[in-house]
Amino acid sequence: MAFSNILVGAATRPVQPEVRRIGLADLREVLTKGIDDFLAMPTHAMFLCIIYPVVGLLLARLTFGYSILPLLYPLVSGFALVGPVAALGLYELSRRREAGRGTSAAHAFDVLESSSIGAITALGILLLVIFAIWVALANAIYTANFGYASPESIENFLHDVLTTRAGWTLIIVGNGVGLLFAILVLTISVVSFPLLLDRDVGAAVALLTSIRAVARNPLTMAVWGLIVGALLLVGSIPFFLGLTVVVPVLGHATWHLYRKVVGPDAGPPPTLPEQRKERRYAADFPSVLFPWTKQ
Repeated sequence: MAFSNILVGAATRPVQPEVRRIGLADLREVLTKGIDDFLAMPTHAMFLCIIYPVVGLLLARLTFGYSILPLLYPLVSGFALVGPVAALGLYELSRRREAGRGTSAAHAFDVLESSSIGAITALGILLLVIFAIWVALANAIYTANFGYASPESIENFLHDVLTTRAGWTLIIVGNGVGLLFAILVLTISVVSFPLLLDRDVGAAVALLTSIRAVARNPLTMAVWGLIVGALLLVGSIPFFLGLTVVVPVLGHATWHLYRKVVGPDAGPPPTLPEQRKERRYAADFPSVLFPWTKQ
C-alpha cells in the first residue's frame, strides 16, 4: 500500500491533472513573480541557496586537488540536473506566500514532513541517478578522445581542448550529450516537484504530468529551458556567487510556472505540518478542556 501511495498518491484512483497551454508572455509573468518572491524573501532564499556557490567552489577545489580537471565542467553543469530537488524549499516558500501564510526560513523544511515526501524522494533519487550517468558518460567521452592520462597542468588542458581536433570533438559531443540530459530532466521535473508539494498525486502521476506539460507546450518549455540555462551560466561566471540570486529567482518562478501550466484541484492536498492536529500535553490539563481561553 505504501509503495502504491508513492506512485499514485492518496487518491483511490490515479488522478490526471489538467495541463494548460501557455505562451511566452506567461514566461515573462512567472519570472516577474519569481523576482517579486525573491525580493519579498531575500534572506530566506539566499539562506537556502548559498550552498550552490559553496558546493561549486568545493567541486572546483576537489577537481584541481585530485587531478580530475576534465570532470570540472561536467560536475558544475550537471549540478543543474539535481537543481529541482535543491529548490524544494523555494517552492514551499512561494506556496506559503501565495496562500498568505508565514514564510520564515524554517517553513522551507516543512516539505520533509509532507505526506508526499516518499514520492518526492523517489523522483529525487531518479535525478541523482541521471546526474551520475551524465558524469560517467562525460568521463567516457573525455577518455575516448584523450586517453586515461591526467592533464599535466591547467594550461595544457585548455590548449588540448581548445586547439586540437580531439578537443573540439570533446566539446561538440560532450555538449550534445549534455543537452539531451538537460532536455530529459526538464521534461520529467519542470512541474513534477511543485505538483507533489501542492497535491498528493504520487511520483508516477507527477512525472507523467510533467511530460504532458512539455508535450503540450514544446516551444514554450524549450524557451524556458534556454532561459534557465542562460541564467545559470550568467550566475556561475563570477565564482558561482551570482547563483545566490539566480537560483532563488528560478526556484520561485518555477512554482508560478507550475501554477500556470497545471490546473487546480489535481488530487487531494498533501498532509503538511500546519494541517496536523496540535499536540496536547498532560501539563496543559485542565486548560485543554476550555480551548476558547487560549489566546
